[in-house]
Amino acid sequence: MNSLDMIHGASTAPDLNLPVVELAIDRLTLAKCRWRRIANDGHDFGFDLEHPLRHGDVFFQTATHQYRIAQMPENVLSVALTTPAQAASVAWQVGNLHFRVMIREGFLVVEDDLALRQMFERESLAFTPTRAIFQPLAGAGAGAHHHHH
Repeated sequence: MNSLDMIHGASTAPDLNLPVVELAIDRLTLAKCRWRRIANDGHDFGFDLEHPLRHGDVFFQTATHQYRIAQMPENVLSVALTTPAQAASVAWQVGNLHFRVMIREGFLVVEDDLALRQMFERESLAFTPTRAIFQPLAGAGAGAHHHHH
């Protein structure tokens, strides 16, 4: 049986020259502070965090490897925006439906959900379904609720 390494936060001074071992994780699990996963090399980790980790964070290091969070891409909708007023309006509408939004230069990205597709169609907003690592703004919409287990 492998020993379990407990992780309490991101590494403060990782050696970025070491080979990377990724720990693939979905966004919803990554948002939690307590979880357990096995990295790609079979190393078992338990996470008991003060703050959730983010994609790209190095969370553990051995003499030979650095262990890094690899958030998995998910289905998202990309909405092209033409004006700041339109961007504010769309972001407000998305937040009003309790969804979170990620802002990129010239477009908004939201999770691929039927309610959002219908809203965009109703508003005649063009959207493109795609797959991406979704990192919405903190503290907006559904993400503002903290559940401790």
